Amino acid sequence: MKFSFTALNKDGQKYTGVMEAANKADFYHEFKKTGDTLVSSKEDKKKLGSMEINIPFLSNVKTIEKIVFARNVGNMIDAGLSLSRAINIMERQTKGAKLKKIYHDLNEHIAAGKSFHEALAAYPKVFSNLFIAMVRVGEEGGNLASTMKGVADQMEKSYQLQKKIKGAMIYPGVIVSVMFAIGVLMMMFVVPSLTKTFTDLKVPLPASTQMIIAVSNFASNHYIIVFGIIIAIIALFMWAIRTRIGSRVVDLIAIKMPIISGIVKESNSAQTARCLSSLLTSGVDLLLAVKICGDVLQNSYYKDVMKRSEAIVEKGDSLSKLFIDEEKLFPIFVGEMMSVGEETGRLAPMLVGVAVFFEGEVEQKTKDLSTVVEPFLMVIIGIAVGFFAISMIKPIYSIVDNI
Repeated sequence: MKFSFTALNKDGQKYTGVMEAANKADFYHEFKKTGDTLVSSKEDKKKLGSMEINIPFLSNVKTIEKIVFARNVGNMIDAGLSLSRAINIMERQTKGAKLKKIYHDLNEHIAAGKSFHEALAAYPKVFSNLFIAMVRVGEEGGNLASTMKGVADQMEKSYQLQKKIKGAMIYPGVIVSVMFAIGVLMMMFVVPSLTKTFTDLKVPLPASTQMIIAVSNFASNHYIIVFGIIIAIIALFMWAIRTRIGSRVVDLIAIKMPIISGIVKESNSAQTARCLSSLLTSGVDLLLAVKICGDVLQNSYYKDVMKRSEAIVEKGDSLSKLFIDEEKLFPIFVGEMMSVGEETGRLAPMLVGVAVFFEGEVEQKTKDLSTVVEPFLMVIIGIAVGFFAISMIKPIYSIVDNI
């Protein structure tokens, strides 16, 4: 790396120059050997013969990378390394260009006198409020190493929970996608050949067969329009779920839909309990913990509950009562355990127990999901195949009868 700098020599004269170094820390170390006074410095980010490619969806920092960062930095600090050196080691061993740049910038912020949590706050899209708040408490309490390990544990639990839910959705998603693709191919290639046979033999066609043939003719003759409509529907759906009304509708469907509603409620309960317990254990006050957890949750209806929790905590009222009243979203077990925690002064440990319980429930239900969903998928596929077969076979029987 190249650094442009302005400095004062021993006679007090100002001059400018360029120096190469592996990183900014090495630059300061090398410059110190000159005996001159550094006034300012700037990294020259232009590299000869190289071109930086920054495509957002290709350069996003993955959750697992943040977990590794938090755990490794915590372990290195615990082993006696300084924070800046720990981050520098992470910068050297990572291969991702975006993550390497973030680590480099974090060290620059720290070298400029900022605290670690202030440096992390410069990247709100990478490091969540939960991450930053726990680091801040760790810095202020002098136990940053254990706090970083706690951050890693909390993120890993949430990550594993989401991964299991997504994994459970893959099987039905693949089945439905394959069924749809086969249906499109049959409409475009199989049905037209049968249609030609029916037309040549002038066979009377049932209403269901005429409907399939009409759809097939349109798909075959206007396949560009068909694919355009499919892409437009997908794009419209993706846009709609990003709007406030659209996201509320999707969140409501997730809460009300049979089979998956139980998983949605229990996973959100586990995330809420895990988030609150992690923050309270780290030393974050309850009001701030409730605010941060409201940002962490994805479902807007659960966010609303956490928003109402802020007003209750500010008034000094019991938080558990709200969760007990919201039994349509949170199982009654959550509110009751919180109530016991408030009465005994052990809210954080009680919430850990709630999180562990519901994480186990979600894990078991996601394992059983394919077994539960499979019969429904088989029924839907059977109806679709039966309808198509009857519609196409019936005219063939008419041909045989005429012969």
